Amino acid sequence: MNADASHFAMPTSRRLVRYLWRIPALLGLLVLAVVIGVLVAVLPSATAEDREPFAQTLVRWWSAHLIWVFGFRVRVFGELPREPLLLVANHVSWLDIEVVHSQRAACFVAKSEIARWPLIGWLAKRAGTIFHHRGSTGSLERVRVAMVERLRAGRSIAIFPEGGIDHTRGIGTVRTFHARIFQPVMEVPIRVQPVALCYCRNGHLWDGAGFHDEETFVGNFLRLLGEPPLDVEVHFLTPIAADPAAGRKHLANTVRATIAECVMSRA
Repeated sequence: MNADASHFAMPTSRRLVRYLWRIPALLGLLVLAVVIGVLVAVLPSATAEDREPFAQTLVRWWSAHLIWVFGFRVRVFGELPREPLLLVANHVSWLDIEVVHSQRAACFVAKSEIARWPLIGWLAKRAGTIFHHRGSTGSLERVRVAMVERLRAGRSIAIFPEGGIDHTRGIGTVRTFHARIFQPVMEVPIRVQPVALCYCRNGHLWDGAGFHDEETFVGNFLRLLGEPPLDVEVHFLTPIAADPAAGRKHLANTVRATIAECVMSRA
């Protein structure tokens, strides 16, 4: 039996009860997503005087409620400065985007495959996500140009420099950060905000948020939708000023070490 079927062939009574209220709530959010998507498309983008326009506030509100529907409780540690930032986080689950969006409606840099995901991809496009085709040098350059333009316009951008989710890594492991994605802050004087994401159960890291072996996005979506309540810790660590003289590799390693130390402390 594959990973998806093993979770849904014989759902427990408690899982069924969770589905009974979470699925209707999710459908209601889906209807709202259509409305929000239209508003995001027609309302003006951020300006220097308005860091988070109304349309982006709607995206943040929707993301917070999506996390609530899944039964996840967000616990925030530290403070997120109001200034435009490059938010850098470790990557654990596809829900990471919604978790960060619940705190700041930033423009994400994400793999192009997400654009094809049901619901999430559609909303991501409406929220201004910058999609990257992995393995394409030309795509990397287009992403850099888009990031620089938005940072100069006063927008915050969020990235996952690990380049993807790896379910085979040990719990709490933060992989190497790709340095090239940090190039825009070498060109625009924006501080980097390290963000440590920790999915916890009973006070300790939980390794079930990511994909299981052979698990599809839909399978993971449904499995998490039936899970018991889970704590998602969002640690806003001390912002780091980019030093062009030290280079992007040094910055990537510094930010990774800061996040990894926080994540391992929760293991």
